[in-house]
Amino acid sequence: MNFTSVVVPAWSVQGYLAECLTSVLDQQSVDAEVIGVDDASPDHSGAVLDERAAADPRLTVVHLATNGGPGPARNAGLDRATGEYVWFVDGDDRIVPGALAAVEARLREEKPDVLVVGAARERWNRSVSGWHTPASGSAGAEALTLQAPPLGALVVRRQFLAESGIRFQPGWYEDVAFAYAVLAEAGSVATFEPACYIRRLDRDRSIHTTRSARHAEAVAQYDHALSRPVVAGAPPELRRRALDRAVAELLRIMEDGARVPRGARRAMFTAVSGLVRKHEAGAAPRPGGAAGLRLKLIAAGSFGAYQALRGARGAVGSARGRLGRAKARVRKRGLRWYYRWQLRRPIDESLAVYAAYWYRGYACNPAAIYAKARELAPGVRGVWVVKPGHRPLPEGVKYVVSGSRAYFRTIARAKYLINNATFPPGVVKRPGAIHVQTHHGTPLKTMGLDQPKFPASTVGYNADRMRRNIAKWDFSVTANRHTTLLWDRQFPIRGETLETGYPRNDRLALATGPDVAAARAELGIAPGERVVLYTPTHREWHATFTPVLDVDALAEALGPDTRVLLRGHYFYGLAGFPPRHSRVTDVSSFPAVETLYLAADALITDFSSVMFDYAVLDRPLIIFAPDWEIYRAVRGVTFDLAAEHPGTFTRTFDELVAAFRSGQVDSPEATEARARFRARFCSLEDGHAAERVVRRVFLQERRDA
Repeated sequence: MNFTSVVVPAWSVQGYLAECLTSVLDQQSVDAEVIGVDDASPDHSGAVLDERAAADPRLTVVHLATNGGPGPARNAGLDRATGEYVWFVDGDDRIVPGALAAVEARLREEKPDVLVVGAARERWNRSVSGWHTPASGSAGAEALTLQAPPLGALVVRRQFLAESGIRFQPGWYEDVAFAYAVLAEAGSVATFEPACYIRRLDRDRSIHTTRSARHAEAVAQYDHALSRPVVAGAPPELRRRALDRAVAELLRIMEDGARVPRGARRAMFTAVSGLVRKHEAGAAPRPGGAAGLRLKLIAAGSFGAYQALRGARGAVGSARGRLGRAKARVRKRGLRWYYRWQLRRPIDESLAVYAAYWYRGYACNPAAIYAKARELAPGVRGVWVVKPGHRPLPEGVKYVVSGSRAYFRTIARAKYLINNATFPPGVVKRPGAIHVQTHHGTPLKTMGLDQPKFPASTVGYNADRMRRNIAKWDFSVTANRHTTLLWDRQFPIRGETLETGYPRNDRLALATGPDVAAARAELGIAPGERVVLYTPTHREWHATFTPVLDVDALAEALGPDTRVLLRGHYFYGLAGFPPRHSRVTDVSSFPAVETLYLAADALITDFSSVMFDYAVLDRPLIIFAPDWEIYRAVRGVTFDLAAEHPGTFTRTFDELVAAFRSGQVDSPEATEARARFRARFCSLEDGHAAERVVRRVFLQERRDA
């Protein structure tokens, strides 16, 4: 018997259904029973299900004679499910790669009645935003005092559903009644925070984008949830909070002009009024003030008076909103004026501003230059720019928060501005100020003004803005001749190119045995344990994190003496699953990647610039690139990595494992390939790159002097 049954109802989702089925059936390392239910769909959805079932026996198709709506369709799938747990995945939604394995591991660990997983929302333009699960799940009547999680975020024990008699109700908003019912009746609720489920809410023809009087059916669904014995028997205060939550959600639906036509609102109001009268019996008294008055008018069925109260409150709210926006505009104008005033004041010749990764924190080449400047140019004060909610900075490092008065004063007065990315467009390049662009990696991919050659990589790309940014740079730091030649075309500056090596790699070039031991100790690496660091990069063609390597399987394959460190790309904060294997450690949030390099005995990567940094250590370096051709076509590359790799190039999991087991990763052939790679890209990495930058920029020394 399969552990998980996935029920996929389908009605008028022909354009999305194949992607949905693929997302479930193509999961890594886990099979599930999939039940597709054709809800008498008028389009090709039934045929899509049949064609996929003919090719994949894991999919069973149920064809309903008449359309009953999503609730009855899900019930039909539930009746045929055999798995211990059931996951309902709408035919226009999908689950993310790796979700089934991660969810099943969590279910086996917790054995809950209900698991609430993270869900994310995909908009019409394929952008994905997050929805986070609570740290702990709420069960019983307390669950009805909170917003109902999306149906796709619930994985439910099938026997629990049978024993409690919970089914989907007919009508719209049946998912709300079901979600509240399972949470109210569950004996145990567990949570799993990573986003496992991607839902589409704003596609044409979905309920959420349909304007109809049928939205009033939500009242019956909330009535069904509030009528469950566990809620009806709850303490009066808890019943009041549950009722108030339901009323607030129903009024939000009723007042949404995109959903409920104006002419249908009175009828829905009357239904809400009946709900309030029914469930106020036994609930705590109404609150005072405007909230209590609103409930009084609803219970009395006084639609006109309610509308008048809402109009008055709306006017007050609008006035407050206008006042708040006016204050924000005044503050913004004030800061703009303050910045312009600071720009007229003299430049502070001893002030240097540092930033990295769009104000994310203290890191990369700017951090190495900052540290060396404190040593060689102590008369220059360094101040970092960071975002609100930034990571802690090293002790003694001064900083300002972006958007503050201190920020505008510092950014306006500084003589030196050092960044590995770009400052906001509004940052003015003053005559006499010096901008240093350090960049943050040797380029394998096509960048800068060459990017329009590869249109798929130009989302958010603005050539005019880029040219304006480039025009501000007085110095551009490169790590090697390869980069210098490329960026002379891709980032052409009127200033000076500093081909110095990368300052951030000085720590690697100068590392000693004790430094390596300290890094391993900081990470808790056991003596004699082989450490393999895996650092996948960003893939533009995936909206969410889509793993190409099963790190748990890799750790198992490499044996008990190997620990795998997983370093995810910082662009992916939304989806992705924590490793389950005891010898896999997620180090994605570890602040210093250089420490990870020092601790690692070998590196596995794909197209990331970390390969050029790690090569400084002259240790085994393995490329795992099953989608090399896709990356080359979508992003464009500056050299053929498959032919000019830094040691070992693999395309499949089996090839990767075999390379380790056979010793190929450290063979004479791999060592020779690494030596060629290092000669081409790492010849300047002698531990003094930061010093060369500081001497040229701050001390005005020329290397040929």
